[in-house]
Amino acid sequence: MWKWLFSREPAPPPPPVVLVPPLFDFPPLAARNRMLHSSYDVVFGKLALTSLFEDYFHQARNFTTRIMLKPIEDPHVDLIATVSGPLDHKPKDSIAGDALFRWQSDVNDPHTFMDLYVSTSNPILQMRSCAYYPKYGFGAFGVFPLLLKKRESSQDYGLMGLRYGSGNLSFGVTLLPFAMKDELPKSAWLVSKMGRLTAGVQYEPQQGNAKLSNLMNWSCAMGYGVGSGSPLCPSFNFNLELVKSSQFIASFYQHMVVQRRVKNPLEENSVVGITNYIDFGFELQTCVDDAIAENNMLDPTFRIGASWQANKNFLLKAKVGPRSSSMALAFKSWWKPSFTFSISATRDRADGKMQYGFGIQSESLREASYQRADPNYVMLTQSKEHLAKGIVWKAGKRPMLKSDIDAGHFDGLPRELQPLDKIL
Repeated sequence: MWKWLFSREPAPPPPPVVLVPPLFDFPPLAARNRMLHSSYDVVFGKLALTSLFEDYFHQARNFTTRIMLKPIEDPHVDLIATVSGPLDHKPKDSIAGDALFRWQSDVNDPHTFMDLYVSTSNPILQMRSCAYYPKYGFGAFGVFPLLLKKRESSQDYGLMGLRYGSGNLSFGVTLLPFAMKDELPKSAWLVSKMGRLTAGVQYEPQQGNAKLSNLMNWSCAMGYGVGSGSPLCPSFNFNLELVKSSQFIASFYQHMVVQRRVKNPLEENSVVGITNYIDFGFELQTCVDDAIAENNMLDPTFRIGASWQANKNFLLKAKVGPRSSSMALAFKSWWKPSFTFSISATRDRADGKMQYGFGIQSESLREASYQRADPNYVMLTQSKEHLAKGIVWKAGKRPMLKSDIDAGHFDGLPRELQPLDKIL
């Protein structure tokens, strides 16, 4: 008996694993409302570039406080309230506040919803609604300002739209139901995807000249993209756009997923690495008509931005432009609800002064998932090679499993890390 007890071999140590932290903000809040906008205004990397250049970069000498809550009793509704204003002593009117109450028919599908927006400025009360039927690909949406301080144009009375969307094609039109005949339609778009190429045109008539032959009413764009759309998969997007035959925009956006080895005393010994997310973006805008540039005071401009998420708690961002440069640091605690504190510093090139902005955010809308042994990112010792079904390369003595997301299999991933959808 004693021989049997002492002859037992110790249990093998757990295989080394790589931590896969959740992204700070995925999916982005703007993605929830993209069905209210033209697909032309959303694709071509515009959603990702907007998030890279604007999120956590607060206005200088200003603060922003945001609360985003979803009740446990009814996950179909949520509320987003924001208060912002200057840090120095100014009249109370300079502090702005707004709130958005949203109802969503399907918890996992943001395409059919209705929301009410209230604000201290115009519009004071606004209702938006969208209905989309993925089986047929058709949808309808509307934006209706209910309370305004002053109605000056036909758009102040409401906007309606119809759209069609599939994996490779999207077209639609927006109308002003209370507009004059010469103001119909407000806009129309057509976007098509062929492999890695995406091309689109958009018609936005100018006031007083809505002829189709007028090139000032048209915009066109073309993009080349690589990647699946999941934040766990690297992606690259390059775009060229000619806006109303007067402004040329070139941009690119790259999302990288890298793994680095780490020795963290707060983690278990089996944790040998962590996944980081690095993003780069560039945008160049220049006017192709000198006469239009002088009348509209359009100067050539550019901006470069980058972000690095080191782990689940820290995010570092920076951007540089011809007039100013900014940096932002955000810290996030993954409690329920989560809390995010961010600070940004902006240096104006004209006077060389450094100014700061602050932000505090509490959220329970997006559920985070902190993967410790995700099968797509597990590192196994050679004694466990029989468990690895897709080994493609080796790092030292430990083979790395090939991620299944390269093949487009996203079912095993957390919902917030899957691609937004298959709708262009």
